[in-house]
Amino acid sequence: MKTVILKTLLGQIQGLSGNPHSTILIRKLYMASPSNDSAAPVSEFLLICFPDFQSWQHWLSLPLSLLFLLAMGANTTLLITIQLESSLHQPLYYLLSLFSLLDIVLCLTVIPKVLAIFWFDLRSISFPACFLQMFIINSFLTMESCTFMVMAYDHYVAICHPLRYPSIITDQFVARAVVFVIARNAFVSLPVPMLSARLRYSVGNIIKNCICTNLSVSKLSCDDITFNQLYQFVAGWTLLGSDLILIIISYSFILKVVLRIKAEGAVAKALSTCGSHFILIFFFSTVLLVLVITNLARKTIPPDVPILLNILHHLIPPEIKQGIQNLLKRL
Repeated sequence: MKTVILKTLLGQIQGLSGNPHSTILIRKLYMASPSNDSAAPVSEFLLICFPDFQSWQHWLSLPLSLLFLLAMGANTTLLITIQLESSLHQPLYYLLSLFSLLDIVLCLTVIPKVLAIFWFDLRSISFPACFLQMFIINSFLTMESCTFMVMAYDHYVAICHPLRYPSIITDQFVARAVVFVIARNAFVSLPVPMLSARLRYSVGNIIKNCICTNLSVSKLSCDDITFNQLYQFVAGWTLLGSDLILIIISYSFILKVVLRIKAEGAVAKALSTCGSHFILIFFFSTVLLVLVITNLARKTIPPDVPILLNILHHLIPPEIKQGIQNLLKRL
């Protein structure tokens, strides 16, 4: 309809005024106007971090960069220590190495771009890079959850079936577990960015977030995003929910066995072994739950709150402190 109106207006100006400048102006308007016939597709997005605190971004970058360096240094130290110390070549520490690798990838995917926005105002992110970031965030978060589940099973076997532990939790078991963690979560998470990428983006390209989340990006589209949001909701809660259920079942059996132990100090040792892992799971689940709630309640919560939680959730690796403490005890 807009195309017909502009063509009619162009003819009227040419017929009435004969002014070539008016004709050029209308032709430019006709070529640049968004229409249903040919809307210019979006080739990049603009990330707007902390919309209500733009003047504070340089100050926010200081603690963020320090936390980033701390997280990268701690994860790297953990990986190198496990690699060099032969006494740590055990299934549990292999799983801890996997967790550190996931943390490193998440940090490198999210934080450098945020710091580039804070320091150099580099807000643009290309179409492919945005959806690649979306895939990594969605898949690696569920990989972390799945790794927690495998660790819970490791503790279950160690406490409930200690004599069978060496024959069950082997290097082959860890290798199969790593393949399962990566394949399951990558396969299920892949449709999320694919569904978002197939949408038409021709109205706006400003993302009010520091990262490319499915909700933040897909709502810019002029297409129906109901199925897109439904798939992420079902897939996300299926993966995270199944992991959480298996973790609860494992610790229920562990608690049942621990309460039956009569040997002096055995209960304290068992609880000490599982307590730190349970705290890490609780931290991970709590932050993730708060993140989901704040994103669902954006209309009643300041927009900067979910943005901050998004960053911190990918930045702070909760297992680092306990992992290093365990390494120091073994050395």
